[in-house]
Amino acid sequence: MHVILGRKSPVHAVGIWLLAAASIALAAVTGSAEAATDRKFSDWGWPLPYEKASQRSVDWLKEKGWWPIRVAFSAPWSGQNAVNIVMDREKLLQKRGLEAEWQAFTSGPAINEVVVSGRFQVGNAGNFPYTSLVDKKVPIKTIAILSPNLFNALLVPNNSPLHRLTDLRGRKTPAVIGLVTGSSAEFYLQMAASVNGIEIGKDVILKNLPTSEQLLFPGGLAAVAAWDPIPALIVGDKKNGRIIDDGFAYSIFQGSFYVRQDLIDNVPDVVQAISDAHAEAVLWIRRNPDKAVDLMLQDPNLKRFPRDIILHQLKAYNTIYSPTYIYPHADFWGAANEPVYRWLHEKGRLVRPLGAADFAATVDATFMAKTFDKLGWAIPKRPPFIPDAWDGDLSRPPYPKYVTPFSSEEPQVFPQPGDLTREWHFAGKTFRP
Repeated sequence: MHVILGRKSPVHAVGIWLLAAASIALAAVTGSAEAATDRKFSDWGWPLPYEKASQRSVDWLKEKGWWPIRVAFSAPWSGQNAVNIVMDREKLLQKRGLEAEWQAFTSGPAINEVVVSGRFQVGNAGNFPYTSLVDKKVPIKTIAILSPNLFNALLVPNNSPLHRLTDLRGRKTPAVIGLVTGSSAEFYLQMAASVNGIEIGKDVILKNLPTSEQLLFPGGLAAVAAWDPIPALIVGDKKNGRIIDDGFAYSIFQGSFYVRQDLIDNVPDVVQAISDAHAEAVLWIRRNPDKAVDLMLQDPNLKRFPRDIILHQLKAYNTIYSPTYIYPHADFWGAANEPVYRWLHEKGRLVRPLGAADFAATVDATFMAKTFDKLGWAIPKRPPFIPDAWDGDLSRPPYPKYVTPFSSEEPQVFPQPGDLTREWHFAGKTFRP
């Protein structure tokens, strides 16, 4: 595990990730170039040949009216956008015998609507929107983790008199803060306000504001609370604002890649294909970051983004950690989400009290476990960004430091001793346990 360094700003991080491009060769210095077994792999490390979904499962999907499978993702959400776009454009489900369509949405709450309605069978959600699905007992299961530790931040215009979060405390006139209601950015701000004695409704007023408008700091706003890539665009491209606080201490963020329970119950081989395709996309991005950026810039929602910022975001949220970050540790993420649940219930935002076990019950790790077995990867004991000696209490933010996209100058080396159960190939190199 790398030593945790002092946090860098997103602007400084652009340079870090560009310089680190050559260091994501996944422990190339420890790998052997020798050929070994008969196992064959793609250049980006996926075992070949592809396993296809059964005709019975295809027929079931067609009878259900779920052909093609529909996947909802959020284009302005760093990390998960890259995984979903690569799965789509590289036809990683089609290679497994499935037809699929991806549709981009602007936020998690919008995705919730189409998933609850049953129009989409696969979705992506941040911690706050996912909580709403858990609360409503929507029949879904998380099968993979996306963009852990997404950067949520509070930003102000360059000429603002605000310089730190606590400047909002005890104001005579409430500060209006724009954010997407029901998003991870709202939870970050609500939790940060609670920890720092800032009263919502008295010191600050929250205004629901789409991400496209947050970029412009419309009149009357004192600040915006936003998730990446919005902060990166404001600071690194438009240069019309600055960061005065971030959410790493208040929330250990995870994105959930989930499927409807109907798929698990009736066509588990389809869910396995989705899990495999997800992992393959992560590997493809690590091997082909520049090609992945090309694919992302084809998306209508991302065409306005500068290429260097897209590349920075892609590396920050897809290659900084060991690729095992995708494994859905139910107990860890349940505990990490419990403060979200507790706060939401206290504020009357949840119908019923929820705890860590409620999140864990919505996780099905069996598919990713099988994916890891195909790859020859060991299942890690904890997410790779948590140091062995970390003494944080997930139920009690603020948290001590852990590895974030802005706290380490180099991507984590993979594989390391203990990461493999058998031989694995990546980028022309052979790695052994």
